[in-house]
Amino acid sequence: MTELSAVWLSFKVALLCGLVNTIPAIFFGWILARKEFFGKNLLNGLIHLPLVMPPVTTGFFLLYAFGNNSFLGSTIFKLTGVRLSFSLAAAVIASSVISLPFFTRAVRIAIEMIDEKYEQAAWTLGAGKLRSFFTITLPLAFPGILSGFILSFARSFGEFGATITFAGNIMGETRTLPLAIFSYMQVPGKEDTVLTLAIISIFVSFLALFLSEMIIAKKKRKVIRECNCA
Repeated sequence: MTELSAVWLSFKVALLCGLVNTIPAIFFGWILARKEFFGKNLLNGLIHLPLVMPPVTTGFFLLYAFGNNSFLGSTIFKLTGVRLSFSLAAAVIASSVISLPFFTRAVRIAIEMIDEKYEQAAWTLGAGKLRSFFTITLPLAFPGILSGFILSFARSFGEFGATITFAGNIMGETRTLPLAIFSYMQVPGKEDTVLTLAIISIFVSFLALFLSEMIIAKKKRKVIRECNCA
């Protein structure tokens, strides 16, 4: 069934998007939480710009930058034979750009909640900054990272504007769940199909938000217990 194909494709794109965003989100989240530098507000604004910018605009600039006739797009095609625009890769890229702010923000908050004294203590005991990051900061921030991954997944699962602009609406290749809902809304007699897909979309979104909030609440309770014991 083409409906199930759209649902599966959305899961695939959202999962890939979460994986693609993991390293950039951790890097930018750590930078924004721990470092002070000239241009920090500019970097923060650029990362979060997709939150306030129309998704279609984001898709347009992605198409402009990586389209078949663009310098980057044509260069990538000449070197690899891969066309980024109007492909599965384009759907993943579009969703990743749109959902990165959610992931980054969750990681930033998680790292800001970690007392820097833990890291400083590790440094005095001989652990380098890189080692202390992987053995202390990253494990302590893991609930926030997991929450950000889920939010990124959920946002990617429902992405529409940037995807249809940069990846198109190709059945079986780039027609994700939101695009399938849009397409079937144009077809008379497909109201039941639209309703089914809409319910699936609502369920997945609600489940993702519930899991994210549950993880955050658990992290807050742990921090409160630690503070009370100190």
